[in-house]
Amino acid sequence: MNDPAPEGGESLSYRDAGVDIDRGNALIERIGPIARSTLRPEVLSEIGGFGGLCGIPAGYDHPVLVAATDGVGTKLKLALECGSHGGVGIDLVAMCVNDLIVCGAEPLFFLDYYATGKLDLEVAEAVIRSIAAGCREAGCALIGGETAEMPGMYGGGDYDLAGFAVGVVERDGIISPDRVAAGDKLIGLASSGPHSNGYSLIRRIVEGSGADLAMPFASGSLGDTLLAPTRIYVRAAAALRAKLRLHGLAHITGGGISENLPRMLPDGMSARLDAGSWPEPEIFQWLQRAGNIAREEMLRTFNCGLGMIVCVAGEDEADALAILRDAGEEAFAVGAVAPGGDTGAAVVIG
Repeated sequence: MNDPAPEGGESLSYRDAGVDIDRGNALIERIGPIARSTLRPEVLSEIGGFGGLCGIPAGYDHPVLVAATDGVGTKLKLALECGSHGGVGIDLVAMCVNDLIVCGAEPLFFLDYYATGKLDLEVAEAVIRSIAAGCREAGCALIGGETAEMPGMYGGGDYDLAGFAVGVVERDGIISPDRVAAGDKLIGLASSGPHSNGYSLIRRIVEGSGADLAMPFASGSLGDTLLAPTRIYVRAAAALRAKLRLHGLAHITGGGISENLPRMLPDGMSARLDAGSWPEPEIFQWLQRAGNIAREEMLRTFNCGLGMIVCVAGEDEADALAILRDAGEEAFAVGAVAPGGDTGAAVVIG
């Protein structure tokens, strides 16, 4: 039974408190067809239920599920400032699925969490369309998510994103550090820019330098360059796995090359990268100059042009480079694995 409003008082609604259920329902109507464009045969449910259902693909004898979660971070502040929301959903998917593939996994499905102070249907639809675009690129299904309108928690049109991805790998196909050995070769895959890491520092540099995000830069503006979506490496990794044995992969995410490359190495091993063996995009050179950033700090904050580093046996290096280039990747022989991880730096660039 509903309690009556206090005598002489105003009857309040959820909308009066800043949450519009009708607008949320309108968004669900809009995103249904978008989500359906990402579906895989294993998906057993539609958007709108309490949970998403997905089976394991055929062909796995001993399947192991792999899960990853991430966000886009303060790159969203630049997206809001530039009024450009068509790439951040790709960032969201990429940051999750690129973590899955380093284990050898095939991404299966994805869920998103979109939180905002006031739901703007046009912005939310643009973001979710870009999430779906990322899912299609990664071959995974968008099977659900959550939209939360939270006035007082977020100001104005601010919003935040989180993503959750699940993949599957054959138990004996899991890629782990024990595959890596001295003499293995390292191949770097080009990034599309800073991806989704280091943006608190990037925003500080932009503000401190007085740079205008609309100023011409490379083939567009500085804002366009900084908002370039994170590259998704799912197809490249799958092409490699189909033709040779991968010894390791490192997703160069938060922590840059210095912090992420050691994560694929076993104890007692180090990665030796050849300086100048890959082209560093202009945006990183500009950031280093404009912020007066030490080289060591650049390498432990940004990917510096390499979004993924692959480790293969020495005899497979040429084949791996050819496979990656056939898959549409810019790939570079960047170094090798050597003994010496117990003392000194695990990553040496020289």
